[in-house]
Amino acid sequence: RHYCDRLNFPHSDEEGVCWECLPQEILLHIFQYLPLLDRAFASQVCRRWNQAFHMPELWRCFEFELNQPASSYLKATHPDLIKQIIKRHSNHLQYVSFKVDSSRESAEAACDILSQLVNCSLKTLGLISTARPSFMELPKSHFISALTVVFVNSKSLSSLKIDDTPVDDPSLKVLVANNSDTLKLLKMSSCPHVSPAGILCVADQCHGLRELALNYHLLSDELLIALSSEKHVHLEHLRIDVVSENPGQQFHTIKKSSWDAMVRHSPKFNLVMYFFLYEDEFGPFFRDELPVTHLYFGRSVSKDVLGRVGLTCPRLVELVVCANGLRPLDEELIRIAQRCTQLSAIGLGECEVSCSAFVEFVKMCGDRLTQLSIMEEVLVPDHRYGLDDIHWEVSKHLGRVWFPDMMPTW
Repeated sequence: RHYCDRLNFPHSDEEGVCWECLPQEILLHIFQYLPLLDRAFASQVCRRWNQAFHMPELWRCFEFELNQPASSYLKATHPDLIKQIIKRHSNHLQYVSFKVDSSRESAEAACDILSQLVNCSLKTLGLISTARPSFMELPKSHFISALTVVFVNSKSLSSLKIDDTPVDDPSLKVLVANNSDTLKLLKMSSCPHVSPAGILCVADQCHGLRELALNYHLLSDELLIALSSEKHVHLEHLRIDVVSENPGQQFHTIKKSSWDAMVRHSPKFNLVMYFFLYEDEFGPFFRDELPVTHLYFGRSVSKDVLGRVGLTCPRLVELVVCANGLRPLDEELIRIAQRCTQLSAIGLGECEVSCSAFVEFVKMCGDRLTQLSIMEEVLVPDHRYGLDDIHWEVSKHLGRVWFPDMMPTW
């Protein structure tokens, strides 16, 4: 009753319907929308609400939030609740994620929970560091031991997100040995202990793989050829993070013939590439045709590189430029509109484009631009258009009302 009062729920309405007597299906639906702590408080209202709190359906999807209160803004999952979940509901968990802060203690707590999931049969597992990758601070053997418990006991993993972790090749072999028939998505960017051989092991054995995310240093002609072989199903999404660890880092080149083989095998696959490079590191990229569909530049990128994008990326669907500098990108943007005929989404920030060139770009792309996120400071007024009237001209060519963004939405 106290909890009903707290939520401003009446104990009964005029017709005499009692909240404490709601059908279990309705209670379950309500509980699914409550934060965990409120859900626990609600379970103390009466016996029936407590029974609803422990219904298996309520625990199939769960996110453990682990952090140190003194150094994190996250609201941690209460330790007593974690114990209760492990004791009573580990065999119900199917879709689980761990959101941890940057502390080693939080990562250790996540590994401790993973080690106890011996009765579970997970379908989805995600390990998420909300700041710097805290899992990388753990001893590799400790992390691998905990993760192996899930790999061995689940037998039906379909989605695995283990970015920024010390996972290694032997542990991937354990994953494949136990989950090769079910694995569809594998995200493992920034995993320094994994080699191309480890990825090839996954590619060779997991014939149902649909999505793969990894760092560029793991990408090779050999891997692309393996993903393009007849025995593999058609990959739908391949995400590549091209990240510079040190200024001046050298990057290898992938042959055009390898990309061509991938496109022949999976004609509709999406190639998503995130670039976090310094300007002098783009040499090996965008020299030959690249089947990229979604392209993100997280650091400053030169006019020359953007000009090459328009010439070498005919499959481009989405482009985001977070920073370029103060040299207008008029010619580069027009070239992209001319050559990238499937482009439907673009985001521009911390760069410059004249208002006239931007209008021409929108006019050429037309209403296929479903997403147009342009920061207001990107647009430079000229003799034809000013900031006060450009939105009318752009809206006319888009076929809907459009205004520049005050904050980036990509």
